[in-house]
Amino acid sequence: MLSAIDFWFDFSSPYGYLAAEQIDALAARHGREVRWHAILLGPLFKVVGTAPLTTLPVKGDYAAHDFARTARLLGIPFALPNQFPVATQVAARAFYLIQDESSGQAKQFARLAYRAYFAEGRDITDGSVVMDLVAKAGAGASAIEPQLGSEAIKQRVRHEVDSALRAGVFGSPFFKVDGEPFWGNDRLPHLEEWLRRGGW
Repeated sequence: MLSAIDFWFDFSSPYGYLAAEQIDALAARHGREVRWHAILLGPLFKVVGTAPLTTLPVKGDYAAHDFARTARLLGIPFALPNQFPVATQVAARAFYLIQDESSGQAKQFARLAYRAYFAEGRDITDGSVVMDLVAKAGAGASAIEPQLGSEAIKQRVRHEVDSALRAGVFGSPFFKVDGEPFWGNDRLPHLEEWLRRGGW
């Protein structure tokens, strides 16, 4: 059996959003599954010693331009939110609570949350918005909402971030397949060629 592609993402990552719209179809073309992992970039940035792209002098303006340009190229709706970046703990917690019951519904929630933030301008830091998206993904919102603030799910997200760091993850989107790492939405063609050739 072919191994899965691991896909790490932060819900406040524009390139993560663009990758989330493509990765499952790419994997299916090569008979692969995708394991999705929601992470928080803040702790990773502290380790790496960097910051969100749009907060960096000169580079920030280019990044904002490139987000929109890349989205147009891919035909994916995109508008940089007024509040950007934002903390994504609530969305990440909801993702894992859903994933424990259904990986398919968790992926659907992730795509809905990304579109809500980057295409519709909705505030995904708002618990009520997140719960609306949980329901739209077909998950059990009434069972999930009481757990969003629990210590158990907070610890789960911390564990996922720590696991990502141990795996060498330092940004979003980040992929690993057959032990080979790829960072960035612009590396998806490389990842696909790696799958096609079986490496090089």
